[in-house]
Amino acid sequence: MLYLYETHLHTTAASACARSSGAEYISFYKSLGYAGIIVTDHFFNGNCSIPDNLPWEERVNLFCRGYEEAKAEGDRQGLQVFFAWEDRFDGDEFLVYGLDKQWLIAHPDIMEWDHITHYQKIRADGGLVVQAHPFRERNYLTEVYVHPYQCDAFEVANAGNPSPQNRMAYRYALEHHITMTAGSDIHHVGRTDNGYIYGMEFSTPLQSIADYVKRIKSGTGFSLHVPQDELSWKEGTANHLPVFIYDRKNRPHSTNNIDEIFHMHF
Repeated sequence: MLYLYETHLHTTAASACARSSGAEYISFYKSLGYAGIIVTDHFFNGNCSIPDNLPWEERVNLFCRGYEEAKAEGDRQGLQVFFAWEDRFDGDEFLVYGLDKQWLIAHPDIMEWDHITHYQKIRADGGLVVQAHPFRERNYLTEVYVHPYQCDAFEVANAGNPSPQNRMAYRYALEHHITMTAGSDIHHVGRTDNGYIYGMEFSTPLQSIADYVKRIKSGTGFSLHVPQDELSWKEGTANHLPVFIYDRKNRPHSTNNIDEIFHMHF
């Protein structure tokens, strides 16, 4: 038996782009046979709907409502619900797992951190950092920023991405031995950009969000819940925006050559 978990989900409580409340997702994921979901609303440096003129603690409390509403309904219906969030830098976004509301309240300086500080401080407190949809291209982006050294894993399958962008992330992670995750990036119950619901598969249920962090950091004991051919490399797959790969010191290296992208080593 496999236990399925959604790892990337947005609610109307905090994500300006979402169309469903946290509680509305519970029946839907139960109907699909999922064991649980992780709520990952956009944080204040992303597409967040929380007013920025409020005291920090009040903002954090409002931000966590989507998770709390989902958790209450999940407890009622028997679906596990865990808390995380999605940070944003210059178009590149990172899913942060394993930390809680009190941690956010205690770290208002998170808004000033660079990539290295962000990764080091979250790791030091037991958190997990996953670069969300690393090769995503959108009309509001002019460049693609890939950070293999400022995260623990890549989200190589994202239901909000066209398949070529997922294949790019998967191939890069495969060739550089980067741990991989998958998530739907869902904003509206039952609807994703490509029509699929993604997630992660485990042979035993998660005990907590800390358990999820531990398992992903181990790099073993899980698999990606995605369509069979979603990540298979296809000739002609290529980037359209300039790609910058960041080294250990967070310095960018740019190339538009498809083979160079996958074989850059620092």
